[in-house]
Amino acid sequence: MTTPPTSDAPVTPTTPVQAADRGVRAHSFNAAAAQYGANRPSYPPALFDALEELTGRPLKDSRVVDVGAGTGLATARLHERGADVIAVEPGAGMATEFRRTLPGVPVVRGNGNALPLAAHCADLLTYAQSWHWTDPRRAVPEALRVLRPGGALALWWNTDALDVPWNAESARRIDEHFAGQNLSAEKRKFEARFADPTGSLDFVHREIRWSRRVPLDTHLANLGSHSVFLTDTEERTAAFFAEERRHLLAVFPDGLVEETYDVHLLLGSTPTTPGAPEPTA
Repeated sequence: MTTPPTSDAPVTPTTPVQAADRGVRAHSFNAAAAQYGANRPSYPPALFDALEELTGRPLKDSRVVDVGAGTGLATARLHERGADVIAVEPGAGMATEFRRTLPGVPVVRGNGNALPLAAHCADLLTYAQSWHWTDPRRAVPEALRVLRPGGALALWWNTDALDVPWNAESARRIDEHFAGQNLSAEKRKFEARFADPTGSLDFVHREIRWSRRVPLDTHLANLGSHSVFLTDTEERTAAFFAEERRHLLAVFPDGLVEETYDVHLLLGSTPTTPGAPEPTA
């Protein structure tokens, strides 16, 4: 199997968020769950095609556990593909919004460090935008406990494509606004050892580019649903977005923003027989 690149690719990190504000940022989404669900990007069909290809099995009728499910953006796509999916979400506000938008899909309160699930009950464990909120030294053994032999752990993130000039300029302005928080390092330090410091899994890496065209207000609300803005002061946030609106209207005078993303997928498979060594490519 191959390991992900160690270059400065524009990727959301699996390194821990700074301890001082980790808890505050992790829980900030609950008060903005509706904003999050309405404005965050979903995921392209090619991502789920890649999941099926890499696991060697269709999502249809597979038992999938979507951990850190939030408002259900990824869960909905898995459900549409016919997966027998259950969501795990730690936050009360996010879980409430999940139940409102996906009333037919079960969601239980919990987190990846201590999954409220029986052993060997899942074919696939997914983390969409959420692995970096876990403690991988606890979450990896929990994943191995919950997965069936031959099951897989899939981690993925939508990341801004920083080879697109306006994306790069916007990222620079955000970094300057949050000077001292080292957001660039958070977004770009992406190696298998951060995903799994236990070394229990080898990961296959896939990168999928896609885009969506949205009104400027949706784009700004999407940005505003990120934890760094949710935990900033109202005054600073309002000032930043007023200036950001001005910059973006110069690029998109019709008020429609072309957001370009690279989805980075890490997938690690378990042995088909308990205790057997992981096959190598």
